[in-house]
Amino acid sequence: MTDHTNAHLWIVGGGIAGMAAAAFAIRDAGFPPAHIHILEQLDIQGGSMDGAPSPAQRDGWVTRGGRMLEEEAYQCTWDLFSGIPSLDSPGLSVREEILAFNERVRTEAKARLIDADHRILDAAHYGFNSQDRLEMTRLLALPESALGARRIQDLFGDHFFSTHFWQMWRTTFAFQKWHSAVELRRYFIRFIQEFSRIHTLSGVRRTVYNQYDSMIVPLQQWLLAQGVDVRFGVKVVDADFATASDTQARRVTTLHLQSARTRDQIQLAEGDLALFTLGSITADTCYGGNDDVPPLIRDRRDGSWALWEALSRKAPDFGNPIAFCGNVDEHKWESFTLTMHSDMLLKRIEAYTGNAPGTGALMTWIDSGWHLSIVVPHQPHFRDLPQGTYTLWGYGFEIDQHGDYIRKKMCEATGQEILEELVRQLGFDDILDEVRATTDVTTVMMPYASALFACRSTGDRPKVVPDRAENFGFLGQFTELPEDVVFTVEYSIRGAMHAIYTLLNVDRPLPAIYHGLLDPKVGMQALRAAFQ
Repeated sequence: MTDHTNAHLWIVGGGIAGMAAAAFAIRDAGFPPAHIHILEQLDIQGGSMDGAPSPAQRDGWVTRGGRMLEEEAYQCTWDLFSGIPSLDSPGLSVREEILAFNERVRTEAKARLIDADHRILDAAHYGFNSQDRLEMTRLLALPESALGARRIQDLFGDHFFSTHFWQMWRTTFAFQKWHSAVELRRYFIRFIQEFSRIHTLSGVRRTVYNQYDSMIVPLQQWLLAQGVDVRFGVKVVDADFATASDTQARRVTTLHLQSARTRDQIQLAEGDLALFTLGSITADTCYGGNDDVPPLIRDRRDGSWALWEALSRKAPDFGNPIAFCGNVDEHKWESFTLTMHSDMLLKRIEAYTGNAPGTGALMTWIDSGWHLSIVVPHQPHFRDLPQGTYTLWGYGFEIDQHGDYIRKKMCEATGQEILEELVRQLGFDDILDEVRATTDVTTVMMPYASALFACRSTGDRPKVVPDRAENFGFLGQFTELPEDVVFTVEYSIRGAMHAIYTLLNVDRPLPAIYHGLLDPKVGMQALRAAFQ
């Protein structure tokens, strides 16, 4: 292990990738914690993994999204959180706390798909025909180099997109048919173990609370206890690089910073390193409440993409951000969080589905104009939620379409109108007035929520550690990790581990990527599911 006694590590971005990088540097590289500096432009760590009081409703709470962890595929995540103490369970790690919680609250969805007549469908029947199976086999057989920048809809016929399987797969992992065929192929391979249980989502592992409270806060407290320097309200807007004339090794030499009042520079000394988080799926997020609509920002105002745009002009192998942030209409999402001051709606959903809160995973209305899905989490979903208050989260996949009961586009509907559409999709018209009177709705518009699934070309995502990079690397969902899948916590954490282990010469292998296809049992279960 290299001696880093006098070195400093500058981490740009305080999301899960940056936090994980700091933790691995301390735990596995012996890096001095006080010499690790996390520079975050927001006033809070966690990045997209949020969970907090609503900025749009006085008595509301909100998460922009939710993450479903998974046992087999999340090896780097479990590696990290096996060493982070739980805040609520003395003597247990966060990993052990999650295991214990999932033993107690098991996921087994009984109402995964619902039709326009409020009928719960038999989701175990996936609905494939011979052509669908042939198209899936062809996708798996083609190498990524042959797929290139092709879209999913280029590889499948109309029938595939009408199957129950596609309705479940797309909403579980957030795929649209115009997204990257390469990414769908990676997901099929990475999550082949989920093929036989996608209708129940019994493979899902959940946290006790939302992931901010259950994962980010314990990790943040551990980092601070070690002595890591975390600076909020600091934006890195550019960096300077130099190439050694004798070895052609590339080094970052200067970070250019901007805060609310000043501009500054950080000069990197010999031995110093920098890691840059690229892009953001929650950039330019806007919130709405009961009676207003969150605007859609199209012109990248908050600067979350600006650093990558600046860096990409430094070298051709630093990626191509416009491939991901250049088409808002293909990647925008709207999600919503209901804060309920009565348990009436939750009780009706439990009676309707047979699932207690926290056991049912996603519910999707396949005929809904907005293509609505919701998750009813275990209660309380926020550590500080007042007693007698409950929450659920949902999102729409077709926000430019008209609702079936609210005859306007979802992106033009207020929070209370989205609530009405949901209650009437459930067929609970008889309790609509009381639910309205006791529920606050926070809506969230995100222009780039699924941008990481954009069709891309080789080189659009840079390597975590570019060729000849001596003291820098890239973090986050817009880097390239062969075989792994974006839109997962695992991707950010694996990339952070790879960066730290490579740049700091850590003599410890990364956890192997799980290959379910190498397990005959998993392969047979997937095959049986495909012929249901």
